[in-house]
Amino acid sequence: MDTRVLIAGAGPTGLTLAIELARRDVAVRIIDKAETYFAGSRGDGMQPRTLEVFEDLGVLDAVLAAGMAPVPMKIHLGGEVVGERMMFDPVEPTPSKPYPTGWFLGQSQTEGILRDRLAEFGVRVELNTALTGFEQDADGVTATLSTGETVRAEYLVGADGGKSFVRKTLGIAFEGTTDESIRMLLGDVVASGLDRNHGHWFATPDEPMSGMMFSPLPGTPHFQFGAPLGEGETDVETALPAVQARLDALSGGTVVLSDLAWSTVWRPNVRLAARFRDGRVFLAGDAAHVHPPTGGQGLNTGVQDGYNLGWKLADGSPELLDSYEIERRAVAARVLGVSADLLQKYVDGDEDAHRRGEDTQQLDITYRGGPLSPAGTGALRPGDRAPDAPLVDANGKRVRLFELFRGPHATELVFGDGATSGYRILPTGSVATGTDLVDEGGHAYAAYEATDGRRVLIRPDNYVWSIS
Repeated sequence: MDTRVLIAGAGPTGLTLAIELARRDVAVRIIDKAETYFAGSRGDGMQPRTLEVFEDLGVLDAVLAAGMAPVPMKIHLGGEVVGERMMFDPVEPTPSKPYPTGWFLGQSQTEGILRDRLAEFGVRVELNTALTGFEQDADGVTATLSTGETVRAEYLVGADGGKSFVRKTLGIAFEGTTDESIRMLLGDVVASGLDRNHGHWFATPDEPMSGMMFSPLPGTPHFQFGAPLGEGETDVETALPAVQARLDALSGGTVVLSDLAWSTVWRPNVRLAARFRDGRVFLAGDAAHVHPPTGGQGLNTGVQDGYNLGWKLADGSPELLDSYEIERRAVAARVLGVSADLLQKYVDGDEDAHRRGEDTQQLDITYRGGPLSPAGTGALRPGDRAPDAPLVDANGKRVRLFELFRGPHATELVFGDGATSGYRILPTGSVATGTDLVDEGGHAYAAYEATDGRRVLIRPDNYVWSIS
C-alpha cells in the first residue's frame, strides 16, 4: 500500500479526519482539486459539540482566539435602529457543559487552523490534485490522480463536497430536493461605517422580514451578508454595484461597501446520501449530506463525521467500520430536519427564524440503539455524549474529565472502590493517593449517575461506550 487512507477533499471534514488518523500514526494522504485554499466565510458558526471536538483535537485555543462569541443583531428599519435581538440566549458554562454557546469563525480561518494542526503530524494538503478515478477490490482501493499518479490505499474517503466525484462514481443516490423557489444572495464584503460589535439587519418598515443581514467576520475586515430574494428576482446580479444598490434601497445609503470577496445566489439544496459506505470507500461531510445554512449544521456535522470515522478506520475492525454509516447517517437525517424547519421559518417570515436553541447545539446527539451501544437505563446511557466534570488529583491540582479523555485513546472510569487500568474517581471529601482522582463538588458522580463500583468506558470520540 502507498498509504493506509486516501482522503479526497481538504475542507473541515477531510482535515478533521486526517488529524484523527495522523495522531494515531496512521499513514494518510489528503488531496484537493483546488489550486488555492478557499478564502471566505461560508460555514462560520461552530456549535458547542464541535468546540468539544476541537478541544480533543488540540485546536480549540486557536479557534477561540481567532473567533468571536455571538453578538446582538441591530434592527435597522427605514434607516433607523429600532431594536436589538440575540440569536442565542446567554448561557453560563456548567461543569458538564463547558461550551454551552456557539462560536463564530470564517470557514477559511477554521481550515487554516486545522491545516496547521495536521502539519504538526507531518501531513500536508496536496493542492491541485484531483481524484480522477478509482477501483476497489477485497484488499484495497486503486486511485488515479490528475497528476498522473496511481495510489494504492486500504481505504478511500470522499469528503469532496456536495458534487462529490466519489459519490457519483459509486452511483450512490443523493436523495432530497433543490428548491428553486427559495433563493438568497450571499457573500463577504467590507462595510464601512458598520459597528463590528453587532450584526445588522436592514429592512423597510413595510416589509421588516424582507431585507439584508450583515454579520462581522472575526479576524477579517469583512462582513458576511445575506439577502432573501423575492419571487420576481429571477436574474440577480452578484457584483459589488448591485449589492451596494440593494443595501442603499434599505439603508438610505449610509453604508459604503467595498472589497467583495465572493458572492453567489444560493438555492436550498437539502440532500442525504442513500449510503455512506461502499466496501472500502466512505462518504463524509457534504459528500454525504448537504444542508441549508439555517441552523449552522453543515460544517459541524461534517467535522463530527470525520471525528467518528477516524478512530474506526485506524482500528480497521469490521464491527467498527460497519457502525459508521449506521451512527452518522441517522444523525445527518436528524440535523437536516432541524435545518429545513428553520429555513421554512425564514420563508414564512417568522420573526423568531433567527433564534437558535438546544436542538442546534448537537450536544444531545446520541448513538443509543446503535451497534456499539448496548441497551441501558437512566439519564446517561451507552451512545450518549460523555459529560465533563472537575476533579482533583493527589497533589491538589484541578483536572477535568475532558483532559483525561483528550487524545486518541478510549478511557475507563471507575467510581469508588474497584480495580481499573484507567482512572479511579473517589467521592467528594476523599483523600486521593497515587493516580486516584477526587470528584470536586459531586459533579462527576452526578453526571455519570455513579454509585460505588460503577465502571464507564468512554469511546475515543468521547461518547459513552458501556456502563456496568
